[in-house]
Amino acid sequence: MNRTLLIGGAVAAVLVAVVILLVVRPGHRSAGEGVAIVFATDWKAQAEHGGFYQALAKGYYKQAGLDVTIQQGGPGVNVPQLLATNTVQFGIGSNSFIPINVVMAKAGSKAVMATFQKDPQVLIAHPRDDVKSIADMKGKPIMVSDATTTSFWPWLKAKYGFTDAQIRKYTFNLAPFLTDKNAIQEGYLSSEPYTVEKEAKFKPQVFLLSDNGYPGYAAFIMATDEMIADHPDVVQKFVEASIRGWVDYLYGDPSPANALIKRDNPEMTDDLIAHAIATLKAHGVVDSGDTATLGIGAMTDARWEEFYNEMSAAGVFPKGIDVHSAYTLEFVNHGVGNDLKKELTANKP
Repeated sequence: MNRTLLIGGAVAAVLVAVVILLVVRPGHRSAGEGVAIVFATDWKAQAEHGGFYQALAKGYYKQAGLDVTIQQGGPGVNVPQLLATNTVQFGIGSNSFIPINVVMAKAGSKAVMATFQKDPQVLIAHPRDDVKSIADMKGKPIMVSDATTTSFWPWLKAKYGFTDAQIRKYTFNLAPFLTDKNAIQEGYLSSEPYTVEKEAKFKPQVFLLSDNGYPGYAAFIMATDEMIADHPDVVQKFVEASIRGWVDYLYGDPSPANALIKRDNPEMTDDLIAHAIATLKAHGVVDSGDTATLGIGAMTDARWEEFYNEMSAAGVFPKGIDVHSAYTLEFVNHGVGNDLKKELTANKP
């Protein structure tokens, strides 16, 4: 499903009043377990968070001297707001819009690692002769969410000539798509296509935006400015342990993480998780491009600049934003995890 989360002001006062007393300050040490860290995810526990759960289950965080609590998200959870109130020290920023929105809101956090080299947003269509590419969708009705109209939809307009007249509302209910053979809608690579195939017994056409020129990263680790400035060693340890968790999850035995995922989110089944892992690997969502040399979590100035330039040209962001304020390369691009990947894949075909 669409994970675009915009920073909302309506809940800020409530969050500050209710949860500020629950803050786990960086540097606090729990009994014998290391530095206490709360890490907020952007959705309910799932394979898309698998590397973080693997780092927890396999002890990578503990070995780094961190006592990490993973706080799963869900509908209505605003990770940037949790970071802004210092309720959590780290959180997932769902896509490349989030860190730039944080800069615009002066909300006090930035991206320190890009878990997904490819944003998993897709457009899906029924098998049909008149739609074989995204370009073929020009002029045709497409169901998208309200959040999408201010995120990747303007990019589609700029690149493919789409117009707002094509927009039909997507409410995360698949019934309208399943009942209309001419329907096209947005989706998440590892979610809606699988559900369609399982429930409707046909394989939809799936168009991954990232394979069609969309430049965004996704699933960032976001850290508070306080953590980055005052505790860079903790940030480095959290990032490196998370990278090793992701390498282990993708190329080793994922069952330790999967057990924790199912504990936190009983809706997750073995087949859903297995499908998601296979999808992440098949499409190079986590490990592709720059990660071959720089390691999982890689980010580059060039990719960030490309994303901002394209989105500002499409009218999503105003001109003149310092995109470099949205992220830091200090903690990534060191090849961390490449040795573990080599070890885990050495005896595999």
